[in-house]
Amino acid sequence: MSLANSTMNDPQSDEHRNLVTIDDLTPEALGAILDGAATRKAAAPAERDRPLAGQTMAMLFEKPSTRTRVSFETGMTQLGGHAIFLGPEDIHLGHGEPIRDTARALSGYVDFIIARVFAHDDVLDLAEYASVPVINALTDDAHPCQTLADLLTIREQFGGFDASVAWVGDGNNVCQSFALGAAMTGLDLTIATPEGYGIDDDVRERAAALGEAPTETNDPAAAVEDADLVYTDVWVSMGQGDERGQRLDDFAGFQVTPSLVGDRPVMHCLPAHRGEEITDEALESETAIVWKQAENRLHAQNGLLAWLAE
Repeated sequence: MSLANSTMNDPQSDEHRNLVTIDDLTPEALGAILDGAATRKAAAPAERDRPLAGQTMAMLFEKPSTRTRVSFETGMTQLGGHAIFLGPEDIHLGHGEPIRDTARALSGYVDFIIARVFAHDDVLDLAEYASVPVINALTDDAHPCQTLADLLTIREQFGGFDASVAWVGDGNNVCQSFALGAAMTGLDLTIATPEGYGIDDDVRERAAALGEAPTETNDPAAAVEDADLVYTDVWVSMGQGDERGQRLDDFAGFQVTPSLVGDRPVMHCLPAHRGEEITDEALESETAIVWKQAENRLHAQNGLLAWLAE
């Protein structure tokens, strides 16, 4: 996987701002977004301002979603704006129309474009040719909006980022974005994956440049031993169905269970494959904070949208 970030990532430049990967943000911008998210979350609905009144978001979805679609559509309503959902039957990203044409046409209609697609390069192309902010709502390589919600949840749980997190499972798109977010905030991160399923070299290098690269191991128990929180995600993501049998074999021993976790909080970006990467008991335990994490997709993205509109 190639996890290149946007070229238009300087919040002080005259260009519009995008979020293609989490490190399109400076640490200062990330802090401002999380502060804004927390403030909006804490305010009574009647006290929240509506900075996106009269503005419209185009939502380009090649991949299905529950949390991403509902949180963005609800967020636009709460912020005073309007969202237009465009599913696979409504868009032609790179199929019948070049992405650059889609980007330029939509820029004449809407104020934001979000894209939940397979190829990371498609979002890079949208960001290059659009004249409005482009938000990566998930690609096969990155999921920066999930990382915003994860960081907001961890900050709420620990009162900041002085904490140790163990990621147990696949070094996938969620893991790679989280590794960069951890480096930006100073979280101590250990990633436990089977051999061959770790994060990409360029993500490791970028994390090191941002702060500190995560510790990596093939031993889940060792990763969790000194952790304050355990995070996992599915072993078989969308588009990997033909690898299912091999992956289930390779990830044997990496299941998040009550015996592995103990009394530590558990996070999962959802949807969960109960009985595979996590047991039902672990997901339903009193220490699991996955539902707070899921709700925080709404609040974190509201903070992002308000920041982009400044």
